[in-house]
Amino acid sequence: MNFQKLTDYLDQLHTQYIPGCDVMIYRDHELIYRHFAGHSDEEGKVPMKGDETYCLYSCTKLLTTCAAMQLIEAGKLHLDDPVYAYLPAYAHLKVKDGEDVRPAKRVMTVRHLMSMQGGLNYNWDTEAYRKLLNENPMASTRQIVDAMAETPLEFEPGTNYLYSLCHDVLAAVIEVASGQKFSAYLKEHIFAPLDLNTISFECTPEIKNHLCAKFRFDAELQKLVPVPAAELRYRIAPAYESGGAGLYSNMRDYALFLDAIACEGMGHTGERILSPEMIQLWRANQLGMESRKSYDSPGRLGYSYGLGVRTRVDLSRGPKTCLGEFGWGGAAGAHAVIDPHHHLSLFYAPHVLAHPTNGSIIQPTLRGLLYECTGL
Repeated sequence: MNFQKLTDYLDQLHTQYIPGCDVMIYRDHELIYRHFAGHSDEEGKVPMKGDETYCLYSCTKLLTTCAAMQLIEAGKLHLDDPVYAYLPAYAHLKVKDGEDVRPAKRVMTVRHLMSMQGGLNYNWDTEAYRKLLNENPMASTRQIVDAMAETPLEFEPGTNYLYSLCHDVLAAVIEVASGQKFSAYLKEHIFAPLDLNTISFECTPEIKNHLCAKFRFDAELQKLVPVPAAELRYRIAPAYESGGAGLYSNMRDYALFLDAIACEGMGHTGERILSPEMIQLWRANQLGMESRKSYDSPGRLGYSYGLGVRTRVDLSRGPKTCLGEFGWGGAAGAHAVIDPHHHLSLFYAPHVLAHPTNGSIIQPTLRGLLYECTGL
């Protein structure tokens, strides 16, 4: 293995509007590569140390869907269960029909939530949310998710793909199916077995003291603009735990979670959090032809979407990786790569929102370099 090309690539990312970044690669619970580059402060004076923490944004979704897969394995949740069996507010959904709104003809299922085919959107600015939070600023995850059911769906459940608040709804389903608060379930069934001590929905003092500076790329000004590092716009209420984008983490914790999944569910602690069969189901393609058209983009060549993860289904397009390689990314650029066939995983973390080439160039390049440098 020779990681020089990957190191050189990371070292030049500051020229592509990435002030600082970090990469960890594990294989069979062994850290085989670690490199951080750039600076962790807004002024560009403090070099990266490797102990920084980050807003995971949508990398949260891997933990949420992992929790759902655990419950499916335990028989407490089923893919084709109607969502209303857990959340009665979803029993009588409405759907947009041109300029009109009509009752939905299809039932939304757990599978639809996990595969982003529920028909939901990503709009937090609705009358239902405003009314709820005005009356109850401390609304719970379940209460806020119930309010989502009042907004008409973009399409009939199961008929198309749209990246949305589906996994936020899934978090509430997990609460009902498990009988636990979402964060308590994650702590007991994923964080504790893997000895993950930093990852949290709360911006704890430890997390806050180590937060990497965060930026947003301003397309009009063609420059980076600093934004509050701890700010998570998806935490719309203090008690809300977003299954889609609510977690903070350091590199170690999230990378060790990915390592456990890459090692067929067995963590570095010797604790198993998921069976190989469930991991195979998790990454199995869930999109039909119409949904694939909505999912496709330049950075997703060769991929489709499984139960909450991108999944490699075609090696004739896109960077060299491996069939079945899967993962996801986050709004601030974080990127997860999981390869159970080779027991290989990669976690990449910058902290830049709205980056112009993160999904289309940087992340595919990192995936290709992972396989080139490891010789796999």
